[in-house]
Amino acid sequence: MRFTIHPVNPQQRLIDKVVEILNDGGIIIYPTDTIYGLGCDIFQHKAVERICRIKGIDPRKAQLSFICRDLSHLSDYTKSIDTPTYRMLKNYLPGPYTFILPASRQVPKILKSKKDTIGLRVPDNKICMDLLSALNHPLLSTSLPGEMIEEFTDPDYIYQNFDNMVDAVVDGGPGGFIPSTVVDCTTPDWTVLREGLGEWRA
Repeated sequence: MRFTIHPVNPQQRLIDKVVEILNDGGIIIYPTDTIYGLGCDIFQHKAVERICRIKGIDPRKAQLSFICRDLSHLSDYTKSIDTPTYRMLKNYLPGPYTFILPASRQVPKILKSKKDTIGLRVPDNKICMDLLSALNHPLLSTSLPGEMIEEFTDPDYIYQNFDNMVDAVVDGGPGGFIPSTVVDCTTPDWTVLREGLGEWRA
């Protein structure tokens, strides 16, 4: 199923249909402010397992990320964050960054890495934000399988190759070519694990 949603003025009726799919345990491909992502409701464990099968990964060994609308739920899913870290997050988000943070007990066990951490993202993307507002809690996010640029940037290519694996493809126009910058905030000195689209200045 394909939903063509306007990237600047998303149609609410289509947003609601996609959220219905998520609430029913479906998985979707959707645009972010970087490349297209593969996602589901974080509380739908079977959907999380489906995504891991598509990716060929063990959920406890993978660094799966949360997509959040803003930092208002930060305390729900992470352990206490010190003031400098919070200020840094507020300065960089929303934007093309993934921050590795200590996971709280409210994070479903299937999503925690062995180090009890999660990846947190707040993308600067209108469709993504509207989906999160309607869902009212975070989305799981991971990259699409594949190595060619077209496999995670071109909505037509994505639909042709992944439609049979997922419940919905959200077409928000061409995606970006560069993934997010990943920063580990669990170390005394924040460490860049992957240089991506976001410029790191800290």
